[in-house]
Amino acid sequence: MMSRGEFNLGHLCRKEFGQQCYAIGFGTNSGTVAAASNWDGPLEIKKVRPAVPESYERCCHETGIPTFCLDLRQPQLEKSQSLQKARLERAIGVIYRPETELASHYFQAVLPNQFDGYVWFDVSKAITPFATQELEDMPDTYPFGL
Repeated sequence: MMSRGEFNLGHLCRKEFGQQCYAIGFGTNSGTVAAASNWDGPLEIKKVRPAVPESYERCCHETGIPTFCLDLRQPQLEKSQSLQKARLERAIGVIYRPETELASHYFQAVLPNQFDGYVWFDVSKAITPFATQELEDMPDTYPFGL
């Protein structure tokens, strides 16, 4: 993302806090995700397309292990040739557009250069949002702002 001039929260934290920051990435092969099609769009439950060939997600899927965590700060993993190879990585966030997934959500990455830890779920399940309501006589930002 950085090579396209885009910055994310993880990058900004790493820039500000250096090695005091611990960045954790998440990956999935398929399942569902709660996301919008556009900024400020409504929440939708969307089906995640299976990972594309030559991606980190496909490699993780091909292990046959349904869930796992990698500590990418371990010296043997930092030096692993298969993890040091630049591959496609999928980023699904607030927005997910399956119809343009390759262009919209995949980018070249070297996993240990990006994250300190990586959590894998072969099949994901969309979150269920909490019910919300406005509290009378309270500001929109309650309880997080003034």
